[in-house]
Order: sequence, then structure tokens, then C-alpha cells
Amino acid sequence: MLDLLPEWMRDGLGDDAAFWIGYLTNGKHLAWYASFQFTIFAALIGGALALVFGLVGASLKNARFLPLRAVGDFYSAIVRGVPDVLFFLFFPLAFEQTVEWFVSSRVCTPDSIAASVAPWPPCPQANWFLGTTEYLLLASVSLGLVYGAFATNVIHGAMRAVPQGQLEAARAYGFSAAQVRWRFQIRQMWVYALPGLSNVWLLLVKATSLLSLLQIADIVLWADRLGAPNFLPAVGLVHPDWRWRYYLALLVFYILVTWLSEKGFEALMRRAGRGVLAEVRR
Repeated sequence: MLDLLPEWMRDGLGDDAAFWIGYLTNGKHLAWYASFQFTIFAALIGGALALVFGLVGASLKNARFLPLRAVGDFYSAIVRGVPDVLFFLFFPLAFEQTVEWFVSSRVCTPDSIAASVAPWPPCPQANWFLGTTEYLLLASVSLGLVYGAFATNVIHGAMRAVPQGQLEAARAYGFSAAQVRWRFQIRQMWVYALPGLSNVWLLLVKATSLLSLLQIADIVLWADRLGAPNFLPAVGLVHPDWRWRYYLALLVFYILVTWLSEKGFEALMRRAGRGVLAEVRR
């Protein structure tokens, strides 16, 4: 990067400034900066899926059909009790091996299965090589499933908090059950749900630090690599253990995301409160 600057500018910066500019713009640091997109992508897609799963789960918990209510209760209760890291590792691995088993039933022959020396997959032709994109999508789905269970309880409670008198009045005016659900109950429940959903969102954002467990070179993995003591045989010790400095940068990043998220949810609360009775907003 320094080579792109004119010589008079390099001389004006001085040795110290030139060193830091060159150090912070080398290939590894540029890869670290690029890895922030993985965290942002996983948070946004995982958050969108969590909202979808939350709406579906809350609808199941409110269903009149007992088996559907049982499915909703099972999802919100069991998934919330499973540690994030365990589910984060289990779901992508289970999905990967399920796909490999499905493919193996069609491409593997008895001879190829007998010749295979690895316990899994059954034959080499069924091996599914996942890259960063596939792992990132699976990680986003895992985040959506886990935090969708939390969103289910938040949305379910918000739907029950809508005054029943308004729903009964809507039915008395001739609105169908679907119209009452979407035009009145779900329309007003956001006022009650958004504070809880903001907590779910921030928990999901913190969980994006687990991406490195799925072989994704994310911001946490790069911070650990860049901050570790760097020794080169040609020059000796480049720098000692600087990991705390990189972790401090990550701390600032997550604080900034938290601040922007709070501002965003405040704007959503103001938007959701429009046209809603004052006693409902309180």
C-alpha cells in the first residue's frame, strides 16, 4: 500500500506512521476487514430467519389444533434450553451428513462402499465439500432456529397482550378470523414485541462470534491470528502478543452495532406506535 503513495508523502509521514500504515494495510489485515461482511451477513440473515421462525412458532402456540400447539410449545421450550454452541455445531453437521446420506443412496455402488476406507461418507462420490458460503448459510439458519425460539415466546406474549376487547369488537363488525389476526392482533402486537425482540437481536449479534467454529475465517478468528506473537526467521520477533488490542477493536465494533441497533429499534417503536391507542402503547 505504501508503494502506491508518492515519495514526498512517504517522507512526510515519517517512519512510524509509514510502518503502521503499511502494517494495517497488508494482505492479512485486508482479509480481516473483509471478514466483517461474514458477521454482518450472518446477523442479518439469521435475524430475518429468527423473526420468521418466531412468527410461525407463535402462530403454532396460538393454534386451536392441539398437535400444532404441541409443536409450537416443543420448539420454543426445547430449543431455548439447548446451549447455543451445541446447536451451532450440531445442525450444520447433521444437515451435511443427511445430504451425503441422501446422495450416497443414489451414487454409491456396493463395490464403491466396500472399497471406501473412511467411515463416512459411505463412498467418496457422496462426499460434499462445503465452502465458506455453504457454512455461512448453515450458520445463519442455525442462528435463526435458535433465536427464533426466543422470538416465539416474545411474539406469543405480545399477541396475548393485545386487548381482547378490540379483537371482539372487530369480530362483531364482521371481520373474518384471518382479518382479525393480521389487521388487528399482529398489527398492534409489535408495540409489545419490539422491546423483547431487540434483546433477542442483540443476543443473536453476540452469537455471531461462534462463526469460527464452522471453519469460517470471521473477525474473531482473524483477530486471534493477527494478535498472536508474530515471529519471522528473517527479522525475528515482529511483535509480541497483541491479541488484546484486536479484541479491543472487536469490542468497539460490537458496541457500535449495539448503539446502532438501539437507535434502529427506537425508530421502529415510533413507527409501530402510529395509529395505536395511547393505552396500548403504554
